[in-house]
Amino acid sequence: KLLPVYLQISKIRLTGLVLLTSIGGYLLAPGDTVLSSLLCTSLGVGLSGCSANAINQWLEVPYDSQMARTRNRVLVKGLITPVHAMTFATLSGISSVSLLYYAVNPLTAYLAALNIFLYTCIYTPSKRLGIGNTWLGAIVGALPPLMGWAAKTGGIDIGGLALAGILYSWQFPHFNALSWNLKADYSRAGYRMMAVTHPELCRRVSLRHTLALTLLSCLLPICQLTPWWFALYSLPTNAWFTWLAWRFHKDANNQSARKLFRFSLYYLPLIIGTMFVSKLIHRDEKPKQEKDDKN
Repeated sequence: KLLPVYLQISKIRLTGLVLLTSIGGYLLAPGDTVLSSLLCTSLGVGLSGCSANAINQWLEVPYDSQMARTRNRVLVKGLITPVHAMTFATLSGISSVSLLYYAVNPLTAYLAALNIFLYTCIYTPSKRLGIGNTWLGAIVGALPPLMGWAAKTGGIDIGGLALAGILYSWQFPHFNALSWNLKADYSRAGYRMMAVTHPELCRRVSLRHTLALTLLSCLLPICQLTPWWFALYSLPTNAWFTWLAWRFHKDANNQSARKLFRFSLYYLPLIIGTMFVSKLIHRDEKPKQEKDDKN
């Protein structure tokens, strides 16, 4: 009976997205893929997400009870006690950092600990202080692919930072569109979201970062993460995302916000999938060019 409760308090769908981006970072990083390392990285990153999300819900019980979207969360409904929730969060966090430290490498463990700290101790309380919380949350969301990269390479370089940049910019159209249709809920609970206090800025920032995603997609080949063809292959996905953000910017309403948010859910799987497909299709092009140069 506890398994569904643990899945809910871990925000398992959000944790799944974190896993997807960290696995993408691992597989796109240079070097040989070691299955045991990938599995340990995935488990460690997943546990860090479970820990951070459980602590977040433990901290926000008084405010979650005021919002229609969150009033059915397990702590609000009393399905487990706050002590039980914090025990689960603590054990998940310790297990995550320990596993990553001893089975992967210290840098990945430090990044996991940093992510838990930023999400629970910086981002969560900042949501009631000012709109800067969105930028802080974007930093938190940018760390998982960097964790995957560090797990494989043992370091951080331009390639890993480029992937983190994709996740950073994606956060803005994704969350701004989500929060637009939840303005009444956020306002009632006292959250200082852009959509509530700075609606014009909310729309501009969303458009600005979809344009940034297009630019970043064109820069990824320079970082040798993808072949140059990726810039072309990713263009339809980026163009549609930008178009939806433009419509949201020009006429922000429930419908345009909903369309932008829904496509944001598909954007990351599409763009990461395009990275892998472009590398697979054009995997032999560089060796052929080198061979021609030698001749």
